[in-house]
Amino acid sequence: MPSQELTKLADSVISTAGIQLMGLMAVAPLGVEADKAFAELAVIHGAFSANFPNATALSAGMSGDYESAISHGATHIRVGSSILGSRTLAM
Repeated sequence: MPSQELTKLADSVISTAGIQLMGLMAVAPLGVEADKAFAELAVIHGAFSANFPNATALSAGMSGDYESAISHGATHIRVGSSILGSRTLAM
């Protein structure tokens, strides 16, 4: 998402009653090395935090790449398949 759009979305969240902006959540894109994606996310989060100082959370990383996400500043990770196992999607 372009930074202008991210700022616009964040402003919209902040102005909505009953919702609190806590931070950013992202998943490394398919086909992109996780370390590269999370390094870029860290830069985005740094700029975002300068404009939205109360939005400190950075949710990034899943079972296969959480170590890289943590090394780039993730405060929350999602490791469901490591705990619950893989699942097959019904179609």
